[in-house]
Amino acid sequence: MEHFELCIVGAGVVGLALAERFAHTRPRTFSILLVDSNASFGRETSSRNSEVIHAGIYYTPGSLKAQLCTEGRHLLYQYCQAHGIAHRRIGKFIVAQEHELESLERAFHTAMQNGVENLQWVSQQALSEMEPLVHASHALYSPGTGILDSHGLMSTLLAEAERAGVQYAPLTRVVAVQAQDGGFIVQTECGVPGHLENFEFRCRYLINAAGLHAQELAKRIEGLDKSNVPALFLSRGCYFSLAGKAPFRHLIYPVPDQNQRGLGIHATLDLAGQVRFGPDVEYVEEIDYRVPEERREIFVEAIRRYYPGLRADQLHPDYSGIRPKLSAPNGGVADFLIQDETTHGLPGLVQLFGIESPGLTASLAIARLVADKGMLQE
Repeated sequence: MEHFELCIVGAGVVGLALAERFAHTRPRTFSILLVDSNASFGRETSSRNSEVIHAGIYYTPGSLKAQLCTEGRHLLYQYCQAHGIAHRRIGKFIVAQEHELESLERAFHTAMQNGVENLQWVSQQALSEMEPLVHASHALYSPGTGILDSHGLMSTLLAEAERAGVQYAPLTRVVAVQAQDGGFIVQTECGVPGHLENFEFRCRYLINAAGLHAQELAKRIEGLDKSNVPALFLSRGCYFSLAGKAPFRHLIYPVPDQNQRGLGIHATLDLAGQVRFGPDVEYVEEIDYRVPEERREIFVEAIRRYYPGLRADQLHPDYSGIRPKLSAPNGGVADFLIQDETTHGLPGLVQLFGIESPGLTASLAIARLVADKGMLQE
């Protein structure tokens, strides 16, 4: 039976970052296999988001989201610069209407606790000079917020990992895992329906970074106490693109939802200057990437609060993403959940659950946490 030191399940941005980090911090003899059920990397949550490098403004102080977002932002800018990955430190405004000032003040104080640098209060006059088409009574400006080419980031992480010896196996679905002394036996199906082959191997360490499928994989691990597997709630976020010339030069965010289910329907720009709005928040029962036309009215109402000049016929359905949330629709905010042996008692296993936003920003910091801080006992 073929043997690997480490198997990472899931080739989203976090799985790719883990593969790259382990490959560059372990000797070449430390064999690494990266598997994913899709035909290529990053086909799910990692490529269906706003492609924003977050500053760390909103997250509960002391939480993993706050810590890893702040650390990850610095690492991500450095990595993009070093590897020539397209990105822009474009900056964003968080805008509030008169009755929302208290919410904006809370966001400011949270950001200060999280160590966000250079966050600035902006007067209504200054905002109108910088973004004349935006309507707001109060605003914060975050110069550290940026955008990036997420596909470029992921393709670079994979190339660097493979260059350092990682074996990458797409179209490989894990169907069963048996925990044994000294490691795991992993059973997989490789290929496409009608042309499937079984492949079984042994690994010393296993990382479950399967994103939307992490809970499903965890339930297939024989010997794992299933009480350690959190409930999964699927939350769809749709995006609508704006036809015509971009009306903004920065990212424009409303104050977050009161229940913090999301950051509100905001305006983002991609590296080509195209504006898109989103995401909204809609809990769904299954993975479904349709963008329902009826969501347009919700978008128009939300956007006109800060961009009153919007015409409904300028919005066009674009794409959607699914967040792997750990909180129910009215269940408040859930943090990232990263489990190791101290949590579930199974040596050699690390599991990552609920890696939603700011997972892209935090990806390199998550990889360092797992690879560099002893979460896999060697």
